[in-house]
Amino acid sequence: MLILPAIDLKGGRAVRLLQGRADQETRYSNAPVAVARGFQDAGAKMLHVVDLDGAFQGKSANKDVIAAIRKALTIPIEVGGGMRSLADIEGMLGLGVDSAIIGTLAVRDP
Repeated sequence: MLILPAIDLKGGRAVRLLQGRADQETRYSNAPVAVARGFQDAGAKMLHVVDLDGAFQGKSANKDVIAAIRKALTIPIEVGGGMRSLADIEGMLGLGVDSAIIGTLAVRDP
């Protein structure tokens, strides 16, 4: 079994949303790169990152944070949220992430 720790990004911070509601946010850290390093240091084999701003707005909004996380870690990273086109996916992969998760795009253009 592979357990993936996750970091949800909103406004550049690590958060959790109550029942997926953007207005029901719990902030965990203003330093998501440090959180990511902590997961890796604790033995995580992979990291799951969600750009919540991107998911709600329809375009990635936390690329700088995602790039910083990628640069800080050696483990694979998968990212979802806000990728609505092939160009968006290519841009995310261009940051060095290992895989892109799509949802809306897959539904709109199977």
